Amino acid sequence: MSEWYYAEGQQRQGPVPDTEIRQLFQRSQITLDTLVWREGMGQWAELRSVVDELQLQSLAAVAAEPATGFDLRSDYAAIDNGTAPLPGTGPLSASPYSAPASDVAFAGAMPVHGAEVVYAGFWKRLAAYLIDYVILTASSMAIGAIVGLGIGGAASLAGGGSTTAGVMSQVIGALIGFGISLAYYAWFHASSGGATPGKMAIGIKVVRSDGDRITMARSIGRYFATLLSSLTLLIGYLLAAFTERKQALHDMICDTVVVDKWAFTDQPQRQRHELGAVTIVILIIGGILTAGVMVAMVVAIGAIAKMAG
Repeated sequence: MSEWYYAEGQQRQGPVPDTEIRQLFQRSQITLDTLVWREGMGQWAELRSVVDELQLQSLAAVAAEPATGFDLRSDYAAIDNGTAPLPGTGPLSASPYSAPASDVAFAGAMPVHGAEVVYAGFWKRLAAYLIDYVILTASSMAIGAIVGLGIGGAASLAGGGSTTAGVMSQVIGALIGFGISLAYYAWFHASSGGATPGKMAIGIKVVRSDGDRITMARSIGRYFATLLSSLTLLIGYLLAAFTERKQALHDMICDTVVVDKWAFTDQPQRQRHELGAVTIVILIIGGILTAGVMVAMVVAIGAIAKMAG
């Protein structure tokens, strides 16, 4: 008797014997589209491809026919073998006013292997970074302003000099900004979705090279590794455009990859190779703003040069 695994959402269930697979199918807990695997199979496959092996021919034929009434045979069988759900716990017990279940792939479950993995390239990662940069800059500025006012007020009451208060404000502001950035990236990358708000908007996530969710310790280590990517004149970041699995330097150090949010799930067909509308819009806006800043700097340098002359 073979031991089988099956995919339920993004979770891998099993091992279970042939008989339990048949019972699950009879109770409609799995369908012909459910991915299954056993030792000896090259990769995960849909249940419909192993119907004969699991002796599901008659049940599959019934499932393929259009419904003409209420079929209570599975309910009676569940009552007989003690697998019937308790009152209030069945699939019909949920309130009709409940929010629909989210279709987001949760990285906290076991990864599903055997399908293509779409790695996030340089441009998708850049677009996600720009979104996160705006969020972090706005939050750091707001908190820094509050802290600066507090330090300035305290210095005035204590009779300290404005220079000392200014230096303290800058130092503390820099530390706060660093702490916010560290907490932001570490927490979001180690969360169930494996993605910051920027990555969520683009539809990508950070996982281990085998698809597993990264731990908080690894997420913190990855953040510090990004400093190395910056110290190499950003060459560490640019590696994501040329490496086979689109890994930047900090990914290689920490054994992580950035992939489509549907990678390593039971719905790999939903992955997207193209950039997507959100990515394109963010890149265009970022390009326009960057060009504007550069033009402003050139104008300012020219004005200073004239004044000096």
